[in-house]
Amino acid sequence: MTDNNRRDFLKKVGLTTAALSATASLNLSAAQAASKNSVFGLVAPKMDKVRVGFIGVGQRGSGHVERMALIDGTQIKAICDIRAEDAEKSANWLTENGYPAATTYVGGDDEYKKMLDRDDIDIVIISTPWRFHTPMCVDTMNAGKHAFVEVPAAVTIEECWQLVNTAEKTQKNCMMMENVNYGREELMVLNMVRQGVFGELLHGEAAYIHPLRFQMMEIEKSTGSWRTGWHTKHVGNLYPTHGLGPVAQYMNINRGDRFDYLTSMSSPAMGRELYAQRKFPADHQRNQLNYIHGDMSTSLIKTVKGRSIMVQHDTTTPRPYSRHNLIQGTKGVFAGFPNRIALDGDNEEFHNWDENMDPYFEKYDHPLYKRVGEEAVNAGGHGGMDFIMFWRMIYCLRNAEPLDQDVYDAAAWSSIFDLSEKSLSNRSATVDIPDFTRGDWKTNPELGIVS
Repeated sequence: MTDNNRRDFLKKVGLTTAALSATASLNLSAAQAASKNSVFGLVAPKMDKVRVGFIGVGQRGSGHVERMALIDGTQIKAICDIRAEDAEKSANWLTENGYPAATTYVGGDDEYKKMLDRDDIDIVIISTPWRFHTPMCVDTMNAGKHAFVEVPAAVTIEECWQLVNTAEKTQKNCMMMENVNYGREELMVLNMVRQGVFGELLHGEAAYIHPLRFQMMEIEKSTGSWRTGWHTKHVGNLYPTHGLGPVAQYMNINRGDRFDYLTSMSSPAMGRELYAQRKFPADHQRNQLNYIHGDMSTSLIKTVKGRSIMVQHDTTTPRPYSRHNLIQGTKGVFAGFPNRIALDGDNEEFHNWDENMDPYFEKYDHPLYKRVGEEAVNAGGHGGMDFIMFWRMIYCLRNAEPLDQDVYDAAAWSSIFDLSEKSLSNRSATVDIPDFTRGDWKTNPELGIVS
């Protein structure tokens, strides 16, 4: 290539890159500037009975069917899954336990759309692989139904905006079912924060540290059959919301404060390759993959009010389960796994934690847990948090009250997936976090403690 040709080539490349960047900016600006009709505090018309449809009843969704059926004021109308045996298993469970029969929809990836055409379904519970979450939520809202989806609700910033814009256009709820917000400890800490026990909040820590290498053994079905592939395609935090959701509620994110920017780092990606070598023959498909997701992913988030949040993800190393669930204030700190607390007082030297939580539960147990905690534990589902979440969802819908989590939370918490990858791909550069509320975070009231 001559010097002149090289200059012409570089000039064309530069113009093309600029055009592509401009197009991307225009597309993002169009998403953010879409006609807005806020759904913050959305109150749906009061429902005497909540009619439910399910998309996805495999490992997670089948338990949802059984717990939802236990809640007064619900009727399960339809169940959809690509596997007939899974749909029929949940449908049979209903009739065998004395509940009305539910219609099943089975077949291809688009079979759920036939279910959405029904006019006797109010809400849809979506428990499918991540790549289906946003499209199914959008289709559900456009069909005139409220969408309740497993985490994360979206895997790209574009999908986050798509959820927000569709919810505002249709005036339908889109709640990401972050069940950890309904754990006993998380509810208690929220109550303590609201009562000022920890003073002014300064810092939080959130994580999803969960040894899940065994899922790589799931080849044809179950979570590992599709989740393993994400570790070969993405370097960002694949699952940020379990730890982040509660900390975001403590800090009133989208309700007086918001995420401003983040920076991310990750360790080498070694564990899954070593596990595959140890567990599978050399020519097995698991040994043909290139695992690029760092075994430990760490992001630091800065909020507009100056608070800091550390978010971590590790589903690979042999490390005991933890969500961290740490909240630090000017008067003290709570940390989970194990539960422990330290509060300001006469003793100015803090060398030991108070690990006796009984007095704190007795004084600060959340009213919601007091109301349904025992029933929730009996119903099961991550220590009862799944049942409390469903109970609260149905209560709000039947009593015309706003949900505890909305589409803006779903977008903000899920956005860390994509934004952490953008930071990691650019030497841990800081990345701005969009304001999905379009400024309403400044005046939105905090999440209260329900009576």
